[in-house]
Amino acid sequence: MTWTDIASLAGFFVAWVGYTTFARKRAKEAWCLASSLQWYRVEWMLRMLERDMRMSDTAIIGNLERVIGFFASTSILVLAGLVTALAANQAAIEVLHHLPLVGRTTAAEFELKVLLLVLIFVFAFFNFTWSLRQFSFANVLIGAAPEPGGSDMTQEERRRFAINTAKVIDQAGHSYNYGFRSFYFAMAVMGWFIHPLLFVAGYLAVVLVLYQREFRSRTLMAILAAGGQLLPRDSAK
Repeated sequence: MTWTDIASLAGFFVAWVGYTTFARKRAKEAWCLASSLQWYRVEWMLRMLERDMRMSDTAIIGNLERVIGFFASTSILVLAGLVTALAANQAAIEVLHHLPLVGRTTAAEFELKVLLLVLIFVFAFFNFTWSLRQFSFANVLIGAAPEPGGSDMTQEERRRFAINTAKVIDQAGHSYNYGFRSFYFAMAVMGWFIHPLLFVAGYLAVVLVLYQREFRSRTLMAILAAGGQLLPRDSAK
């Protein structure tokens, strides 16, 4: 590997971990998709406690689980394809050499790049399956929620139950988000097979797209406007 390869690979991990850390801290100070949806989750659970029939709530959880299950299954299929590429590395290298702008690639370099993709999709799979488990925990909590008008819990206890149930759903959403980001960064790794500088451009573009969608998108503005949250983060708590 050249120094350009090593530097681009190091920058990849810095960009991924750095953006994840930035997004988590920034979400505590400004509205983003994660923080705005958490506000709605709390409102959802508070309204759930007022309903006698909670089938609609469990149906929403079920729909979310189906979407995440699709991505978990896709991760397994991608991993199977990557393992196949490792087994047939010489044929894959020959295909790469016929592409324009692609330099000579050794078998060891090709296997390293594929192994990076394998690690990324293993990480994605574990996050998707953990998200599924957390949504199943939320289903149990909804099933155990106190009945409306019941006298066994005070109003403060009911609110605390709703907030903590929303936190479980929020954590499931974070795990899903981590898995989904893995798909984005895996697309950037594809550029490494062509040239390290294309790899760098790829993951920088991914960071820019993620930031734009999570903090500056029209979808976020619409979500905030729907709840009357077009306020500074602290004043809307």
